[in-house]
Amino acid sequence: MGRKDNFEIASRIPIGRKGHKESNMRFLPDELRPEKLQAMQLEGLQWTVSHCYENSPFYRGRMETAGVRPEDIRTLEDLSRLPTLDKEDLQEEYPFPLLSVPLEDVVRIHASSGTTGKRKVLVYTQRDVDRWADLFARCYEMAGLSRSDRVQIAVGYGLWTAGAGFQAGCERFGAMAVPLGPANADMHCEMMVDLQPTAFCSTASMALLLAEEIHRRNLRSAIRVHTIIMGAERHSEAMRNRIRELMGVEHIHDIYGLTELYGPGTGIDCRHHDGIHYWADAFLFEVLNPETLEPVSPGEPGELVVTTLSKEASPLIRYRTHDITRLMEGTCACGSPMPRHDRILGRTDDMFIYRAVNIYPSQIDHVLSRIDGIGSEYQIHLRHRTDGRDQMIIRVERRPETARQDSQTLAESVQSEIRRKILVRCQAEIVDPESLPRTERKSRRVFDQRNGNG
Repeated sequence: MGRKDNFEIASRIPIGRKGHKESNMRFLPDELRPEKLQAMQLEGLQWTVSHCYENSPFYRGRMETAGVRPEDIRTLEDLSRLPTLDKEDLQEEYPFPLLSVPLEDVVRIHASSGTTGKRKVLVYTQRDVDRWADLFARCYEMAGLSRSDRVQIAVGYGLWTAGAGFQAGCERFGAMAVPLGPANADMHCEMMVDLQPTAFCSTASMALLLAEEIHRRNLRSAIRVHTIIMGAERHSEAMRNRIRELMGVEHIHDIYGLTELYGPGTGIDCRHHDGIHYWADAFLFEVLNPETLEPVSPGEPGELVVTTLSKEASPLIRYRTHDITRLMEGTCACGSPMPRHDRILGRTDDMFIYRAVNIYPSQIDHVLSRIDGIGSEYQIHLRHRTDGRDQMIIRVERRPETARQDSQTLAESVQSEIRRKILVRCQAEIVDPESLPRTERKSRRVFDQRNGNG
């Protein structure tokens, strides 16, 4: 199979067609038996491996070094014979890493922020762009939206994938897109009141910022938002509860995706909010031990590793996302045939070591979210004491209804619970509500000053 062979897996999936505004138009498969899904995955894997081998010098070299050829991939279990791919590989191949089609077939690029080196530039064919829109449209349907909904989009546009993905998916789905991007709070509040959007899409940090602004301006009764879709950063249950409380929304959904995997829209939680349904007919998900790269036990957390099944321009084979999650067993109460993974628990590269203990920020917010009187916003500050020992200070907001005189009791509770659950000592500082920085982008949680970079 070569690049010019017409790969038809995508065409079997309900996607946008003429008249997609019709009420019976569906993007989610009604029935997809496990054996049929596995057959589609194997066909997609075999196509991807052949496509990469024949059209990408990078991938061909990787496979030849590993002693694997396309004809060796006979079952899904043969996936483990292929080498993994990491973000450094994309940076080394800059500016067009993993290119597997002629450049004249490329119709768009997107890129990561480049905060840790060269930007990761990903290229797209027209079919890739269409496929992404189809998959994203599923997310809106899974979130329970309809074509009569109005979707206010507050994520970044430009090189980043978020804005383009949310908008194209919304238009393919057939709802009304209100593409503001990360505009100022005044404009977002004005559009919410004037245009009456029913859904809001943003980072968790932006959703909290706007929820607090709506509360401050006493606009809750003037808006109609019933659904929020949040992505780009992990967030605590306390933050979700705070946003829900301030805005009065029915559902807050967690959407997943990476620039490398088209962008956002690879999966989303349904209205039961019991794990993220991912599109297993478009991606193969593995969860591996990040140290050994061996599969973890069923249901155990590990690093998510992804293989794309129909991506043309920048296909991925066993790409290490560095996101920590677990695959969930059993069928969701919603009845969807799509499998689930847990919400992102953290990243292998945001783990820090404190007094010989490996700690993820998600462990800290898990503890904080279960202490009454504590708000959703916090910071972790790490530094050396004068005696050379490490010190961890956790600054956390108290809830607005919590009296300031209760701060000492709350601080003691935080210190005690961190000690009991994570087995380290910390110093807790309780600060006033809304006193920690808000941002329309991702919130920074860890400030490590031990190496002079905090």
